Amino acid sequence: MSAATDIISLGCRLNAVESAAMQRLANDAGLADAVVVNTCAVTNEAVRTARQNIRRAKRARPDARIIVTGCAAQTAPDDFAAMDEVDAVIGNHEKLEPAEWRKLALGKTPVIRVNDIMSVRETAGHMIDGYGDRARAFLQIQNGCNHRCTFCIIPFGRGNSRSVPIAAAVEQARRLVDVGHREIVLTGVDITSYGDDLDGAPTLGRLVGALLDEVPDLYRLRLSSVDGAEIDTELFERVTGDERVAPYLHLSLQAGDNMILKRMKRRHTREQAISLCADIRKRRPDVTFGADIIAGFPTETEEMFDQSLAIVDEAGLQYLHVFPFSPREGTPAARMPQLPRDIVKDRAARLRAKGETALYTFLDSLIGRQEDAIMESGGRARLGNFASVNIGARPHEIGDIIRLKLMGRDGGALIGERLQMMTPPKNKTHASESGAHGE
Repeated sequence: MSAATDIISLGCRLNAVESAAMQRLANDAGLADAVVVNTCAVTNEAVRTARQNIRRAKRARPDARIIVTGCAAQTAPDDFAAMDEVDAVIGNHEKLEPAEWRKLALGKTPVIRVNDIMSVRETAGHMIDGYGDRARAFLQIQNGCNHRCTFCIIPFGRGNSRSVPIAAAVEQARRLVDVGHREIVLTGVDITSYGDDLDGAPTLGRLVGALLDEVPDLYRLRLSSVDGAEIDTELFERVTGDERVAPYLHLSLQAGDNMILKRMKRRHTREQAISLCADIRKRRPDVTFGADIIAGFPTETEEMFDQSLAIVDEAGLQYLHVFPFSPREGTPAARMPQLPRDIVKDRAARLRAKGETALYTFLDSLIGRQEDAIMESGGRARLGNFASVNIGARPHEIGDIIRLKLMGRDGGALIGERLQMMTPPKNKTHASESGAHGE
């Protein structure tokens, strides 16, 4: 009997979505005795990790074919094809084409099958019906990016922005809810650019409104990383005014100094980011914020870095995702004057320490409160504000909605005690409206 095809997913949530789709495509095509490595290219470290996983996979399964795909494969296919362990390299568009997997199963594909990603104009029809028993499901609504931040290689791995039509996204959300998912996370490369390529240019806010209104049994809708400069009025109203939208936004902030933001070609200033957080918090006091911040960007002085430290407090950030700057060949930032690596690492460590303090302070402020949470695997639950809660050994079903009393904190997670099971509320107004339309 042939061994199965394994998928190794690296990097972002979007890769996780596409890895699940590839697993289905590989199974449907009858591909066996293979390991597919879905790579990330966001940093040099991500590329190094991809190479490590390829070599490790070959050692673990020496007779298996090694197929490499993802952003690193898209941007540097020859480099991966030159590895002795690699049998085939396929691009980010090709990896979601059923015909490509049938060719792979028959052994009829060339070693490199990577086309021009910039020529892709539509999202592939690869959305899937769920993630097994996970409480949370990711719904891809968009791919690619039209912006050209000076540090970022991803547009060259993903292509230009292209969106899933609202009707298709709503139908997929219904299926995810029908198979038991309590929470749906909207994901993509640049989700706040959603709709620019569609007829009528619908905004992300319009899509969020359609999902909430037309999928009344959806308990919680969460947004992945958003660009604050692109938040439209309807999205702002939904985030601040609808309790089914998780009270958590992860901002693509990148820096806290205006000169560095300008050199990055970001579309916001530090003042605009701080104001956005304040405006949202004023309308919805329970909201929390995360942010991506790069430490040690070229030309960053100590005074500029201090601005990134300060914005954690000034914007009221609770969750930081810190990247030590890593020059990516082919990007403008790689040609700028670089900082010594020891300074970059030191600033990243200081920024992470600042983020840890902010997170711990926030979690401590929740102790003693009662909150509703969705059960995940391993005895953990997740609050709407993204806080993780350890429940302990008492058995729960993944996806259960429970009311907790928050008893304490253990590192970066809260300790909770179950008070009672909760019945997911139904949006009866929208449910009756949907019924009136025969849905």
